[in-house]
Amino acid sequence: MPQRKRKPPSTQLPANPSEVRIIGGKWRRRKLVYHGDPVTRPMKDRVREAVFNLIGPSVVGTHALDLFAGTGALGLEALSRGALRATFLERHFPTARAIQDNIRALEANDMAEVLPGDTFLWVRRLTAARDFDDSHPWTVFCSPPWDYYVDRKADLLEIIEKILAIAPPGSVVAVESDDRFDPAELPNHEQWNVRPYPPAVIALRRT
Repeated sequence: MPQRKRKPPSTQLPANPSEVRIIGGKWRRRKLVYHGDPVTRPMKDRVREAVFNLIGPSVVGTHALDLFAGTGALGLEALSRGALRATFLERHFPTARAIQDNIRALEANDMAEVLPGDTFLWVRRLTAARDFDDSHPWTVFCSPPWDYYVDRKADLLEIIEKILAIAPPGSVVAVESDDRFDPAELPNHEQWNVRPYPPAVIALRRT
């Protein structure tokens, strides 16, 4: 009996959009739709939950700043858990549009702003907290493509140091990397709370 030929695996993106869910707060279990492009690497649910367990209730009343926002799940999770505002930085325009779609779906337009553009340039242009928002502490998420820790490590360390220097008192900075980056290279590394969640590594610091 002749064998059927197997079809080669498809290299195309799935027809249906991928989904990421909010895991806590007022929008718990709400699904976030993004385009499914592999350029976006959503943080795993268990890692995101661990990040917010580390941040705790201090997210309430803050302005969330989601650098390299990707799906926007971190900033939207912060809003769900009590942040007053969120700003999303994302240079990949289809991804930035998907974040805006999710903001509209959550009816959070008055709480959120998407800035399509280069995160490195945006942070470098800040000279003081008042250039962005100095009326509330910040909750800052720095979750870039992990290859940046190899290809653009100096640039990443520069913007992390800049954010730490100008963030209002009471702010929290959370950095996600993989094991190719040594958290001991972070500014004042002894002040960071570092936790491994393989393959991710989370470093958190309060100002």
